[in-house]
Amino acid sequence: MTARIEARFARCRSEGRAALVTYVMAGDPDPETSLEILRALPKAGADILEFGLPFTDPMADGPAIQAAGLRALRKGQTTAGTLELVRRFRAEDADTPVILMGYFNPIYQYGVDRFLAEAKDAGVDGLIVVDLPPEEDAELCLPTLQAGLAFIRLATPTTDDRRLPAVLANTAGFVYYVSITGITGAATPDFGKVETAVARIKGHTNLPVVVGFGVKSGAHAAAIAKGADGVVVGSALVSALEGTLADGAATPETVQTVARLVSELAEGVRSVAKSAA
Repeated sequence: MTARIEARFARCRSEGRAALVTYVMAGDPDPETSLEILRALPKAGADILEFGLPFTDPMADGPAIQAAGLRALRKGQTTAGTLELVRRFRAEDADTPVILMGYFNPIYQYGVDRFLAEAKDAGVDGLIVVDLPPEEDAELCLPTLQAGLAFIRLATPTTDDRRLPAVLANTAGFVYYVSITGITGAATPDFGKVETAVARIKGHTNLPVVVGFGVKSGAHAAAIAKGADGVVVGSALVSALEGTLADGAATPETVQTVARLVSELAEGVRSVAKSAA
């Protein structure tokens, strides 16, 4: 499954640009609208999709993504339901990589072996599990790799050169650099520091390095894209979605609003290649 991720980064490199990675929560604001949004993202310019696994205690997420997870859970979104949404998406899109992002508890409750087998069968390409450090690789990371899926690790501003080799040891697909210290969507990153950090990580790995947390606009995406292999946007999309809801329910504007913001972000990412041409 990692072949889809590798192929997508290769295509972006051939176009002289970074990849746009988008995050939305599975089942938010309801399962069917969530699937519509997932289908709309590649058409709007997203290269790689991160699909959130709803969880009751998302400690690394800010208010927007926490609220999205609770909306999804209230609508009955389950781990099995999330895998089914990926399966339905994959029936129409065989090429766009899909990464499931979340926490270990729902996977553990589902059963690691069962989860990995069903995720692979559904067309998932990799996992980002934010609360499992390298010391816990035997729990999920190594079984994920053995199943043929990518296990994508997070590096942060506090990951120094002594810690970085442990973080990178079993990472596959790409490295996700968290541009700020704190929760998702909390602040705007210092773009100069981000570029320096990405260069440092690249000195330790040949994997693509993507940057997320705090990217809110096309201009932000363009600034990150100058030095990174990919730009991740999540909270801004989830907040845009939330702004269209009526009493927590989808409206005719919901899918269109998220797609418009993705188009703006995609233009920002692609503008770097245009200006360098």
